[in-house]
Amino acid sequence: MKLFRPLFALFALAAVFTMVIADADARPRVSMGSRGSKTFSAPPSTATAPNAAAPINRTMTQPGSPGMAAPGARPPVTQPGGFGRGLMGGLLGGLLGAGLIGMLMGGGFLGGIGGLASIFGLLLQVGLVAIVGVLLFRWWQRRSQPQAAYAGMPQGADVSQRSALGGLGFGGFGGGGGAPAPATEALEITPDDFNTFERLLGDIQTAYGREDLSSLRSHLTPEMLSYYAEELSENASRGVVNQISDVKLLQGDLAEAWREGDKDYASVAMRYSLKDQYVDRATGKAADGTEAPQEATEVWTFTRVRGGNWLLSAIQQA
Repeated sequence: MKLFRPLFALFALAAVFTMVIADADARPRVSMGSRGSKTFSAPPSTATAPNAAAPINRTMTQPGSPGMAAPGARPPVTQPGGFGRGLMGGLLGGLLGAGLIGMLMGGGFLGGIGGLASIFGLLLQVGLVAIVGVLLFRWWQRRSQPQAAYAGMPQGADVSQRSALGGLGFGGFGGGGGAPAPATEALEITPDDFNTFERLLGDIQTAYGREDLSSLRSHLTPEMLSYYAEELSENASRGVVNQISDVKLLQGDLAEAWREGDKDYASVAMRYSLKDQYVDRATGKAADGTEAPQEATEVWTFTRVRGGNWLLSAIQQA
């Protein structure tokens, strides 16, 4: 058995590295931007995105503010990943690493973990306190934020308005109800608006793949442009280009649309395919991702000044 212990440890290490590599993805998987007074409220689920959209974890909108953040506001510092992944992922990863090292050193899997027993109880207590704190904060946040009043067309819309839009991939609208939030009112989204959303999906993704900030500037809010510019700068520092092409909308529907003052907002669930990979900036060789088409489901929120052009103001993973 002693002879097999190092072999088992090597297999376990290979499995860990395989999981890490499989989790890699070329296209950034961040939920970022602003949705006006609904920034910290989840958009309603739809047929395209039946799962709850990830909360926005990078925004310039301050909690409790009625609308977008003031120009020049600094985004809060956030850590990638969720609470469970950050705490439990690090803890379990440490335990796994300790066990593997123990096996490699001949002390057995539990031998490496035994040295951590003295602090495990403390870490467990800290984790439990943190979990309770997060649950209390989320409970307080749900009570302090207005619930989504509607999803899709206003409740008074007739059946023809709520039917599918042919040829666009947008297959209808999500249901909803309840009283409208105090600072908002229902907004009707037209077929022309859906055409614009579909066009912006392709234009923004391909412009990002070309690192074309000039084109992105005409399609994004200043906040979103700053995030995209930061990502492109990081790619340049790493010596890679995130090439994105062949973007095609497969399915989409409206989650909610509303008006705040002189600004309109529309959150749209979209499932689309694309080719997405990192290539070496100097050689053009693939560095990450794949040339095969991939699928993604996200909720994109667009905004405009009344009568103006739609701009992308937020993206949430779904």
